[in-house]
Amino acid sequence: MPSVPRSFLAFDFGLRRVGVASGNSVTRQATPMKTVAAEGEQRFAEIARLIAQWQPDALVVGVPYHPDGAEHDNTRRARRFARQLHGRFALPVHEVDERYTTTEAAAAGARDLDAASAAIILDQYLRTLE
Repeated sequence: MPSVPRSFLAFDFGLRRVGVASGNSVTRQATPMKTVAAEGEQRFAEIARLIAQWQPDALVVGVPYHPDGAEHDNTRRARRFARQLHGRFALPVHEVDERYTTTEAAAAGARDLDAASAAIILDQYLRTLE
């Protein structure tokens, strides 16, 4: 029985910027979209516009860890951001370990590191789908 196609928006959370990417379960490929360079309510207003435009079935948030897997302040901040997205938009939110995504995006020559990192995060998630 074929699975139902699902679309996703992914976020690379940062205190000042949030990278955004889109993708779906059919192509299993993510595309960098943009970086939201806003904080607080302005950030969530821009994310709300993107969600209204793209109508994703679920959201994916990158959660950073130290190289040894230990949590740090940004781990907790990214998880809080994921909870806020779920609370505001009533969509499923999946967390993905995002260690080294910015390094990988930079090595690939990305012009928008945040959006490219979000695409790498989403690619990682899409690989876990059945």
